[in-house]
Amino acid sequence: MVRGNAFGRCLIVDDDPDILLSAKLLLRDLFGEVATFQSPEDALAAMEGERPDVILLDANFGRGATNAAEGFHWLAEILKRDPEAVVVMITAHGGVQIAVEAMKRGATDFVSKPWSNERLLATVRTAAALRNSRQEVVKERKRAAAIAAPTAVGETPLLGRSPSIARIYSLIDRAAPTEANVLILGENGTGKELVARELHRRSRRADNVLVSVDLGAVAENLFESELFGHVKGAFTDARGDRIGRLQAADGGTLFLDEVGNLPLHLQPKLLTALEQRQVIPVGANKPVPIDVRVIAATNLPPDRLSDESLFRQDLLFRLNTVEIDLPPLRDRREDILLLIEHYVGFYSKKYGKPVRRLPEDVAAQLVSYDWPGNVRALRHAAERAVILAGDEAFTVEDFSLSRTVARAPTPAPPVPPSDLNLDRAEKNIVEAALKKHAYNISLAAAELGLTRASLYRRMEKHGL
Repeated sequence: MVRGNAFGRCLIVDDDPDILLSAKLLLRDLFGEVATFQSPEDALAAMEGERPDVILLDANFGRGATNAAEGFHWLAEILKRDPEAVVVMITAHGGVQIAVEAMKRGATDFVSKPWSNERLLATVRTAAALRNSRQEVVKERKRAAAIAAPTAVGETPLLGRSPSIARIYSLIDRAAPTEANVLILGENGTGKELVARELHRRSRRADNVLVSVDLGAVAENLFESELFGHVKGAFTDARGDRIGRLQAADGGTLFLDEVGNLPLHLQPKLLTALEQRQVIPVGANKPVPIDVRVIAATNLPPDRLSDESLFRQDLLFRLNTVEIDLPPLRDRREDILLLIEHYVGFYSKKYGKPVRRLPEDVAAQLVSYDWPGNVRALRHAAERAVILAGDEAFTVEDFSLSRTVARAPTPAPPVPPSDLNLDRAEKNIVEAALKKHAYNISLAAAELGLTRASLYRRMEKHGL
């Protein structure tokens, strides 16, 4: 753009050169480029390059024509080439009747000849802003589609034959085709996001996007902007309009991951948006309707989730029309070897490694291991084993079980009174909290009085 103009390009199509000159002079400070055409054919050719923000199109071109037939024809041709085009019709005859018909056929707005300069400027500015907003929506939907890309081959959803997994399959079969909100419970690594993707894939919204939001990773000061969007100038860094995740998911599915980590004072804002099925972007005063199906997930146990001091019960009721509780891997040990076989096969192919035997004694130890990190930890252990193992058979050491995570959540031994080293004391306390809560980061951090980020830093510091 030139001279700091608000918008990029405007095309004006009219058979009257005086109208073209007048409109160009009026709009030149609003656009970086204002191109004028007496011939609609030339205007269409100019659209093949940079798409304009706004097109001003005359309703009548032939001498004596008053029925706007030509304008409607060229309107259709413009929309055929660019369905998202923003067209403002210029009418001199027929008044409101032609204007209404033009908008039925896809025009965004209209102005009447002779026009008021203030009216024309306001109409064109609003139309250009609409074009920018549409482009932002398209951009957000593409980003959401990328986020919602199909799960990789190695991420086979809920692989297993145990009765508990069969029950989960049954719940998915019954809940997916409905519009019911679903709450997925389970420890870290049990596959909550995979269940959400499967619910979306089998739903009536499968052709639209699945937008994921990790509420545990959204900063409190960005919560409203991230979920509801904002308008230009709403705050210091708001250099343009931006739609939020809820609006990006319109027509599809919204997956609220780690919903249990949403601070209590922000929960009413989410509840209001879901109840009213609309959002108000930060800095705006007009609500935007949304049509989303909500799937939420949390690793909070039911007793913590039902604590009013941690989670609003009216929001919980809104989210858990259907509740799916994923079992930890230690409660479906009959699936462990099936999962090991799947991931070993996947990573052997990925890294070009030979097929290795899994001796019975190694298999028995893998089955007896408690896998506090659940399927995620098993997958990582299988990948390491494929990379590190010898050429013939796997050993227990290849899976690095002792370093994957601790075994059962038993209390850590107390620090000997004679050892007053602060670093060692901190390590023991952090390790004890992690073991107590089976390496559930949220719960361990809460007990230690730390944020999740602070706990991760201490885990890294001490090699936990």
